[in-house]
Amino acid sequence: MGTEAAAEPRWLRSDELETWRTLHLVMSLLTGALGEQLQRDSGLSFLEYYVLAGLSDQPDHTMRMSRLAVLANSELSRLSHLVRRLENRGLVRRAPDPDDGRFTNAILTDDGYAELVKAAPGHVELVRKLVFDPLAETDRRALQKVLKKLLPGLVGDC
Repeated sequence: MGTEAAAEPRWLRSDELETWRTLHLVMSLLTGALGEQLQRDSGLSFLEYYVLAGLSDQPDHTMRMSRLAVLANSELSRLSHLVRRLENRGLVRRAPDPDDGRFTNAILTDDGYAELVKAAPGHVELVRKLVFDPLAETDRRALQKVLKKLLPGLVGDC
């Protein structure tokens, strides 16, 4: 073991701490509000909605489960349980990947797409109300710019 002293942590300044606490609160409350709206209006959880939406954006509405887990920020085993619930409701089906049978694809069904289309307007309206309507156009552009700067440190090699 070296005799070097551990480096002093780079503690947050008071303004940084206030910003961090505000960001944390916004992330928590926003996810909660969006999840409540989705559950109330369409019977979908926040994560279920974003899994369906992620699949809808893909060619043939199909994605490997491992890639979908990254998109959903979920462990593969947790995602597998979620997809099983969606499968039981007829919203998604699973099939071996035709390019490599070692992988499993999640496929959005026609019923799943219809459910997503039905849920999207209310969800988008709440996103608009909570995130975009309170901001001026310059604030929206600034928010996008800041978020794009934060994202690379969060996604790693995904």
